[in-house]
Amino acid sequence: MANDDIPSEVQEKVPNAKVVGEKMFTYYFWDVYRASLFAPNGEYEEGGVFALKLNYQRELEGKKIAQRSIDEMKKQADLSKEKADKWLNSMASIFPDVSDGHVLTGIATEDGITVFYSNGEEIGSVDDSEFTTSFFNIWLGEKTSEPKFRKALLGL
Repeated sequence: MANDDIPSEVQEKVPNAKVVGEKMFTYYFWDVYRASLFAPNGEYEEGGVFALKLNYQRELEGKKIAQRSIDEMKKQADLSKEKADKWLNSMASIFPDVSDGHVLTGIATEDGITVFYSNGEEIGSVDDSEFTTSFFNIWLGEKTSEPKFRKALLGL
């Protein structure tokens, strides 16, 4: 992938950003999104700075994306109802409805903050390192519900 293909927000927030891995996420027969993981020098480090770009291939409501995200987070970690509700509300207020070609990008900063972008425009952030870990573990954690997808993103 050429540098021109790396979104400007990723180039800005992830030093020397390079692609670690990419893969199409398919649910049953439908392509949902093409995911790309970016990290400094193309080397992902848990707890480090990285970005995950999701290029959507279909229409989805932001609230449904938030609900699916919290469901996946609950599968991987013991979340209190209070925390799960707080995080769900945060995501539901940030995530827009998407359609084919829409790009959502999440960037994990060195401070443990997750900053979200919609088609290159910043749309919100969650300043909670525990959220950041849980959110990105949906795709990158060892307990992910999609281990083959995880391997592809991590370039394994």
